[in-house]
Amino acid sequence: MATDFETEIKQLRATMASVREVTDLDRLQAQMSELEAQASAQDLWDDVDNAQRVTSALSRIKAEHDKVIGMDVRIDDLEALVELGTEEGGPEGADVLQEAERDLAKLKKDVALLEVRTLLNGEYDERDAVITIRAGAGGVDAADFAEMLMRMYLRWAERHGYPTTVLDTSYAEEAGLKSATFEVKAPYAFGTLGIEAGTHRLVRISPFDNQGRRQTSFAAVEVIPLIESTDSIEIPESDLKIDVFRSSGPGGQSVNTTDSAVRMTHIPTGTVVSMQNEKSQIQNRAAALRVLQSRLLLLKKAEEDAARKEMAGDVKASWGEQMRSYVLHPYQMVKDLRTGHEVGSTSAVLDGEIDDFIDAGIRWKRGQERSEA
Repeated sequence: MATDFETEIKQLRATMASVREVTDLDRLQAQMSELEAQASAQDLWDDVDNAQRVTSALSRIKAEHDKVIGMDVRIDDLEALVELGTEEGGPEGADVLQEAERDLAKLKKDVALLEVRTLLNGEYDERDAVITIRAGAGGVDAADFAEMLMRMYLRWAERHGYPTTVLDTSYAEEAGLKSATFEVKAPYAFGTLGIEAGTHRLVRISPFDNQGRRQTSFAAVEVIPLIESTDSIEIPESDLKIDVFRSSGPGGQSVNTTDSAVRMTHIPTGTVVSMQNEKSQIQNRAAALRVLQSRLLLLKKAEEDAARKEMAGDVKASWGEQMRSYVLHPYQMVKDLRTGHEVGSTSAVLDGEIDDFIDAGIRWKRGQERSEA
């Protein structure tokens, strides 16, 4: 059946009209102008932290603005390509229309992803994200699975050109990771990746079982928003217990010869954060405090949300113990148990192709929130 380009393009333009309305390009332009003025100040780099904040914010807002404008240009280009193919006719025109079909398929996917961004309107959705992955039940298979998940998210970020910083890695004795923590710096990183939080399950023939038996293992993914200097989370020194130890790598090999790693415990809540990937104890301590503040900020918000739900008479949990299954044997399938979205290409998913899962998850979560409102 021939593609109805006129209808498809009309739908793309309607979707983009909605995206522009929510994105508010005039607001973005005003923010860009303000940040550009700050970035051009001669004394900008006298305060390195503020300079990095300004330049980073400017880069992100400009990227968001340009992405919307660029999508409109791509739709115009597609329309022109269809007109050219139609006017050309014959084999050459057919080739042009085939190219237009390929462009249309890619454009529909990119517009859909941009549309999902408009659903991210939570209090912390626009923040950078801090992801912690912990091996669960399943022994060495679970530790290996935790490392597989870390690679999946780092590959996802790499595919999108998003910078990442590994903050802490705790290696398991035989293989894989006990836990790992890393930052993803991207527009709306927390809102985008927050849907990935939960328990992930892996089913496969264990490469660590000499009898070749099928094993089930679990790993937990935590996603929190990165704290900002304007957030009102102050932690008294008396609430902190700080231990220092020597950073270590795989197999227990020493990364350096000083006690630079830091383990920070928030005594009232029992929240523990460890950092060892920076070169100095001071840097690791600062990174640990920032992540601890982020966790406490999210904990505070969760307690407030729970209190509101309790007053409303609704105390049911919206997240189950297990949110996604990765089955490598006896068949190949990755399935999200909340949205029902599934794919058969497990290798592609574990290599970072998870946009469709994130898309479906964000839409599902917003639907849950609307039904509970």
